[in-house]
Amino acid sequence: MVRTRTVLVTVLILLFASVSLAAAQAPPEKQKRREFEGVGIDAKHGQTIPKDLVFRNSEGDPVSLEQYFDGEKPVIINFLYHECPMLCGLMLNGMTSTLSEMSWTPGEEFRVLSISFNHRETSSVAREAKETYIKQLGKPDAADGWHFLTGSKASIDALTSSTGFQFRWVEEQQEYAHPTAWVFLSGNGKITQYIYGMEPKAGDVRKALVEASDGSVGNPLDQVAMYCFQFDPEANTYTADAFNLMKIGSVITVFILGGALFFFWRRENEDLRDMEDRDPLKEIDELEDTGALKERFG
Repeated sequence: MVRTRTVLVTVLILLFASVSLAAAQAPPEKQKRREFEGVGIDAKHGQTIPKDLVFRNSEGDPVSLEQYFDGEKPVIINFLYHECPMLCGLMLNGMTSTLSEMSWTPGEEFRVLSISFNHRETSSVAREAKETYIKQLGKPDAADGWHFLTGSKASIDALTSSTGFQFRWVEEQQEYAHPTAWVFLSGNGKITQYIYGMEPKAGDVRKALVEASDGSVGNPLDQVAMYCFQFDPEANTYTADAFNLMKIGSVITVFILGGALFFFWRRENEDLRDMEDRDPLKEIDELEDTGALKERFG
């Protein structure tokens, strides 16, 4: 009996210890939620960013955002920090992969600003990153259109606030909690679209750039595509706009029917003109001359 009690107590102690150890090793849900409180994207479609903010480029020179917005070429902004243990590196790898699939090149049809939101990072780190990812992209000319910037806390806070990019420092992890997104802006600095994630589809990026440029970049097919497709925030991609497709189908149908009716109307008018131009007596004389009339009627 005593032995049985001893065994039972021992089992209970071991069970309690194992449960306690598992609880200690598993991160509490409350802690997880606390780390990501206030982290995300508060979309600011239609708002214009402050272009007078000053940052430093990868060469360490002070630059105003205004010089990257010429009123024509659309701009992509993505936020990162170079000491990020994983997420930002994956995002930059995804960006080079997506941009490499596109026929367009940063600096020609559009610009890219990769901006560190860690005010402690220096331009030397940004320079190393630019060299790495331009080489990885395989388009040397992109160096003129893909810029890596660092800045003061004031400039970073102002820009991230105007774009709705929300991040926070997690003391326990000694790293930043932050979202990933591509922010698309017009050449005047107006926010037109957000695509979330690390590696958007090249087709979606192209459509977002056409949308941001209000048609100043791209070809006529891009304009048709923008009419036929709309961005679906829930699916995080451009999807077919059924209503606009129906309207285009209706217009095409009208043109086809109109063309067919015009063809038959024109053919009928030609037949009527031929009948009006015919001289029955002359035709009879011709038949008599050739003997065809006698053969037909004996």
